[in-house]
Amino acid sequence: MPCLYISTNLKLDGVDTDSVFSEATKAVARIIGRPEKLVMVLLKGSVGISFGGNKEAAAYAELISMGGITRKVKRELISTLGTILQQNLSIPPARFFLKVFDTTLMRPSGDDIIVSKL
Repeated sequence: MPCLYISTNLKLDGVDTDSVFSEATKAVARIIGRPEKLVMVLLKGSVGISFGGNKEAAAYAELISMGGITRKVKRELISTLGTILQQNLSIPPARFFLKVFDTTLMRPSGDDIIVSKL
């Protein structure tokens, strides 16, 4: 289940964020290749963020997924999500940072397991 967690320094009270949720869900599902019903999106506003030494509109996001992450996927996620945030929340793409984490990379293979023999 991919989970996208977006934090922004913008106040979101009274802002219609439905389009951010729907567009981000569709984009993550399409780009990673998972059904929309398995994609979770969290959006939190009023987070203290300083980027480039100032507190102008900015966003930080983390995407956690079980597989489906490649260099090409990362590039497309950054571009697409940056566009969604720009169009819906007026956050410039240059003030958006995305951290991507693939949980399958943490699974040990047989070569990764070390057994101590005393």
